[in-house]
Amino acid sequence: MSDKIQDLLEAKRKIELGGGEKRIEKQHSSGKMTARERINYLFDEGSFVELDAFVKHRATNFNMGKVHAEADGVITGYGTVDGRLVYVYAQDFTVIGGSLGEMHAAKINKVQDMALKMGAPIVGINDSGGARIQEGVDALSGYGKIFYRNTISSGVIPQISAIMGPSAGGAVYSPAITDFIFMTDKTSMMFITGPQVIKSVTGEEVSQEALGGANTHNKKSGVAHFIDKTEQDSLDKIIELLGYLPSNNMEQPPAYEVVDDINRVDEELNEVVPQNPNKPYDMKKVIEMIADDNHFFEVQPLYAQNIITGYIRLNGKTVGVVANQPKILAGCLDINASDKAGRFIRTCDAFNIPLLNLVDVPGFLPGVAQEHGGIIRHGAKMLYAYSEATVPKVTMIVRKAYGGAYLAMCSKDLGADQVFAWPNAEIAVMGPDGAANIIFKNEISESDDPVATRAEKIEEYRNTVANPYIAAQRGFVDDVIVPSQSRPRLISAFDMLETKRETRPSKKHGNLPV
Repeated sequence: MSDKIQDLLEAKRKIELGGGEKRIEKQHSSGKMTARERINYLFDEGSFVELDAFVKHRATNFNMGKVHAEADGVITGYGTVDGRLVYVYAQDFTVIGGSLGEMHAAKINKVQDMALKMGAPIVGINDSGGARIQEGVDALSGYGKIFYRNTISSGVIPQISAIMGPSAGGAVYSPAITDFIFMTDKTSMMFITGPQVIKSVTGEEVSQEALGGANTHNKKSGVAHFIDKTEQDSLDKIIELLGYLPSNNMEQPPAYEVVDDINRVDEELNEVVPQNPNKPYDMKKVIEMIADDNHFFEVQPLYAQNIITGYIRLNGKTVGVVANQPKILAGCLDINASDKAGRFIRTCDAFNIPLLNLVDVPGFLPGVAQEHGGIIRHGAKMLYAYSEATVPKVTMIVRKAYGGAYLAMCSKDLGADQVFAWPNAEIAVMGPDGAANIIFKNEISESDDPVATRAEKIEEYRNTVANPYIAAQRGFVDDVIVPSQSRPRLISAFDMLETKRETRPSKKHGNLPV
């Protein structure tokens, strides 16, 4: 028996070496960790349990019968992260470039199925040269089976993708279906067709980094949610993100002991919004002053920066934040902001995460490019997402709330459970300046002093329509509050809403304006 045990241990040592010492050294020299190093960093020490370590490919074409691929180029299994069950698959670039074939995909499928059955998050660490060409349609079938499981699991368990090397061709669609995508600067790549193919087809010359690097997908395309300098930073952030999410859609997010005073009053909030309604300020300061321990975990911080999305804790419980950013495009909603917010809202709703909406929005961004790009269709995504969401929804109007954008930021009419407004809030079809020009056009033009008359009429409109008390009289605002008291009022509102139960008509699914 001892000989058999020695054989087993030797076989496992060989598997753990993956593609061998030279390829491991090459991986390290590229600034990358190995698949096993990434897994060991992510999971609680000693908790990872590997599955299917002995699986091998069955390909024989093109001399593949002579190719030994340890673990078939992907490490799969489960363990705990901060004591909670999490599944993982990590492609091993040292073994046939981490390429995906029939059995490689079958290993991934198995942990996907287990994660869904057990109701636990799954993290996919992508580092692959793509489909294993030698296996032809079997490799393509493998991708299809992964995409299918990504889709079936969507909204049931959190799915997180970490791109820690190349991800090209069909491989990019699995991450695109998952809930969050992490990329590492300079070593992560995502593209459907590489630079060489693009040059041969369109004549365009572009580098891999410019085409599909971490900066490109975090700033321009919006495909990715996070960019980090190192793989360790990405893994640290994944661990933190998991702490804001429930294990599945039947559970609530984990609650943590509160150190910060839930009744904390921050007088700085009374001064954060400038007197001049056209002057910008940083909405992130408002978010941080409200949050437990002033901590805000931002999602997609570099994309569509005119809208802010991310997670905070209030009274130790996860809350998703959607907020206009007056520093960028005056906080207008545009195509990209609508896409970013719409997806985030639906993610929160899927995983029982209450929504806090901080409003300072002058409207939808005007322009031919926006109209031709489909701002109507894209803007409708936010209206749809808020209306569909059944989680607690609290809206706080910090300054401007004009027109359709006021509705799109979750007004009472879209199902907000509580709406608060600061005393300086302006809620109207449009800003007082523009409204006065239309309503009082004749009076202003016929006046002996048009400038003074216009200023008088702007103030008249502001007092008559564009203030929070008019909306409060109609019941569209539940209370006008002192800004410094925002934190305790919001905590009280979300605590009150904890037992909210709301249903929607039975249907196969809605028709989201994608």
